[in-house]
Amino acid sequence: MRKTTLVGAMLTAFSFTSFAGGLLTNTNQHIAFNRNFAREATRQIDGVYSNPAGLAFMEEGFYLSLNNQSAYQTRTIRSTFAPFAGNVDNLGNATKEFKGTASVPIIPSVFAVYKKGDWAFSGSFAITGGGGKATFNRGLGSFESGVSLVPAMLTASGIAANKYSVDAFMEGSQIIYGIQLGASYKITDYLSAFGGFRTNIVSNSYIGHIRDIEANIGGNMTNVNAYLTGVAAAYTAAGMLPQAAAVQAKANAVADRELDCEQTGWGITPIIGLHYAQDRLNVGVKCEFMTKLNIENDTKIDDTGLFTDGVNTPNDIPALLTFGAEYAILPSLRVSAGYHHFFDSDAQMADITDPITKVSTRKNKYTGNGTNEYLGGLEYDINDWMTVSCGGQITDYDVSDNYQTDMSFSLDSYSIGGGFAFKLSEKLRMNVAYFETIYNHDSETIANYNGATVAANAVPGSNVYSRTNKVFGVGFDYKF
Repeated sequence: MRKTTLVGAMLTAFSFTSFAGGLLTNTNQHIAFNRNFAREATRQIDGVYSNPAGLAFMEEGFYLSLNNQSAYQTRTIRSTFAPFAGNVDNLGNATKEFKGTASVPIIPSVFAVYKKGDWAFSGSFAITGGGGKATFNRGLGSFESGVSLVPAMLTASGIAANKYSVDAFMEGSQIIYGIQLGASYKITDYLSAFGGFRTNIVSNSYIGHIRDIEANIGGNMTNVNAYLTGVAAAYTAAGMLPQAAAVQAKANAVADRELDCEQTGWGITPIIGLHYAQDRLNVGVKCEFMTKLNIENDTKIDDTGLFTDGVNTPNDIPALLTFGAEYAILPSLRVSAGYHHFFDSDAQMADITDPITKVSTRKNKYTGNGTNEYLGGLEYDINDWMTVSCGGQITDYDVSDNYQTDMSFSLDSYSIGGGFAFKLSEKLRMNVAYFETIYNHDSETIANYNGATVAANAVPGSNVYSRTNKVFGVGFDYKF
């Protein structure tokens, strides 16, 4: 009988909770981004992240920015697999919907800049990757596919059975805390440079279970593990030890399984940047180098055999190149555009194991030429105290079908957002914004769904992937 495990639970949250940006990177760290995505040439305090070299062109003084974002995401997989039709909650329907939700009311960030002469010293604290908790109350198709084969395999063993039920649950979270420090220097009246680094601290957690696998045996829904354990005991009492051992092995395969694992790690991101400013034009460029990062298991319960305590897994953050420009058409009207490229294929990631060949491949091998993002924005000063802005972003992943699984997938998307900046006093400004991401659907047909076989024949299936993302933010910028 096929062993039922929480296969790949570690991957569940890896791409689920990134709010805007590449596979592991949040680019919406300040509310100004939410209302105008193209911030790569900004000379305001949000440039601590978006364009740190531009800080050298700020007025002298000390600046502080406090921000909070609230995000709500869903991730839905519609899995089609013929044995799913035997689920007592899904009888006759081979398609099941597995939905994960992440509601994160508090995503804080703090920015600070001290500008004096030609120098600007800056720092920030933000959630630079992940940030939420994804909950799948019905598990995932890859969890349930093995369970759905139990009635057929019992029948093949001489125990007539049909229908099944299972209690499956998965909750995963990934948070990367980023602490950034750096300095900007105004080289000439038109050119400045930045050098700095970000310390990334990873905190992941995964809790899940598959419990109480039942099948309809003799007209009653029966716990399969308990039933087979009883059969094995009867064989043992009769002295039929080989038969008892065979049945006991099957009983173990459908026993309850649980996972409780936390992961931690850290890595350093070197950052450099340049800014050019002349008349109405600002141009900024930034390079974040790849972050070598491993995460270590702190495992309390692992009935899967996949999360050995103390084992390290690669979790590199890819290098990022950004470029952008802002032009003031009028003193009150500004237009901006930007470009991001994430070098995903160079960043080592966790392995994906083919369920048929059992060959493991690093997931980054399926990320092609990396992720490209194209950004645009418009900003208009209605009067001396109110500014309105809007923006858009297109995210284009270059991932192959082998990258996509129900446990971790990435979808091309476009985002739209807008908001206001209110000048509450000469020193205090409030930013309010909202953005939403619209994702393309993706689908895959699998000749051998999660390695499933019945009577040595492969059982095909398919997955359709979709996501939603909504973010609201409020922040305050203050100049002392």
